[in-house]
Amino acid sequence: MPHEITIPRLGWSMEEGVLGAWLKSPGETVRAGDPLFSLEGEKAAQEIEALDTGYLCIPPDAPRTGETVKVGQVVGFLLAAGEPAPTSVRPALPQAAPLMAPAPPGLAGRLPRAAGPAARRLARRLGIDLSAVPTPDPTGRVICEDVQRAAVQPVPTPSRAPRPIATPRARRRAKDLGVDWASLPGTGRDGRIRERDVVNRLPAPRPSAPPATTPASPGTHTPASKRRLVIAHRMVAGVTQAAPVTITTKVDAGPLVAFRDHLKQSANGAPPSYNDILIHLVARTLREQPQLNACWHRDGIYQYDGVHIALAVDTELGLLAPAVRDADQLSLDQVAARTRQLIADARADRLTQQHLEGATFTVTNLGTFGIDAFAPILSLPQAGILGVGRIVEEPVVRAGQVVAGRTLSLSLTFDHRVADGAAAARWLQAVCGRIAAL
Repeated sequence: MPHEITIPRLGWSMEEGVLGAWLKSPGETVRAGDPLFSLEGEKAAQEIEALDTGYLCIPPDAPRTGETVKVGQVVGFLLAAGEPAPTSVRPALPQAAPLMAPAPPGLAGRLPRAAGPAARRLARRLGIDLSAVPTPDPTGRVICEDVQRAAVQPVPTPSRAPRPIATPRARRRAKDLGVDWASLPGTGRDGRIRERDVVNRLPAPRPSAPPATTPASPGTHTPASKRRLVIAHRMVAGVTQAAPVTITTKVDAGPLVAFRDHLKQSANGAPPSYNDILIHLVARTLREQPQLNACWHRDGIYQYDGVHIALAVDTELGLLAPAVRDADQLSLDQVAARTRQLIADARADRLTQQHLEGATFTVTNLGTFGIDAFAPILSLPQAGILGVGRIVEEPVVRAGQVVAGRTLSLSLTFDHRVADGAAAARWLQAVCGRIAAL
């Protein structure tokens, strides 16, 4: 049976993407794990690996490069040696079965049988399943003699349905997502459940569209790019699908400025930025106080094992947020090196989908634009995002004296379903304490 090649879901809100180039030619041998085609997802293009082995078949009506494709759509097949090639990626229409069609061999004794009232009463009295009673009647009709013979002879019972089989990757993904994989239909060989069967079973949340409004005055309309639409949907979801609350505090930035000045003097190359230092402190705080390193999932709180900090990056193509993975286990210099590389890749449009997924918390900084404070929007399914303002020179009180100093505003938006206000306040207080201790 041909193995279908379908479009996977690359992001939690992805419903469609753009088909890129095929990386194998029709008729070429493909092995499981080989890069098969590229797919542009929500914010980046990614090479999609083959899940099966076979010869590539791309029917004439398959989607072409550059066309929009939906998650789960069939775009081709992998065939075994000598297997006939499908002529279409669309499912064949079922043909009407002929009237009074004979039962297939081996199934005649399992199909519902016609029986007279007397035979039915006798079967009920003897506890006999009519569908399992063999009969010599070519029409399949059961009579009383057939029921009596079945009462004294062992009746074959239908074999128990085999236990579903799932690949190790499917089992791990199902465990991570809290999905019962045993209840899923499999699309692999012999009904095997694959990772994409688990992922495709999850509904992709999409905010309901507000009613269209007519502009009040003449102007020019420019359709949004796919990336802009993704950003718009995510921003709306962060407000409508969560319970967002923003708390803001102002911290004495004197120790932070002094610490970076010290790094400038001792660094051989470019010193870590203020943002690098804050990401480093946020990651350590999330490790010690993990309440915000979580998300709301299936009417409960899902606690992440790793601490992966997304860094909001402004690019010509729109906002991107690549993740600094395992940030709590990195030194400050390692964090700085990671962020420099991610920012460069983001602005050169070199990020892949792996860079843009899996973050557990976000840090966004508008201080370089002269913004004092702002209320950032959650990036679901994350439960927290820290907004960083600019460092302002203003009077501060130290040891009871008003002196010239510097302050920094931090704004934490959190999902109130995951954490209460007091827990979020303690977390933000801990970050401020780490800044003061620099």
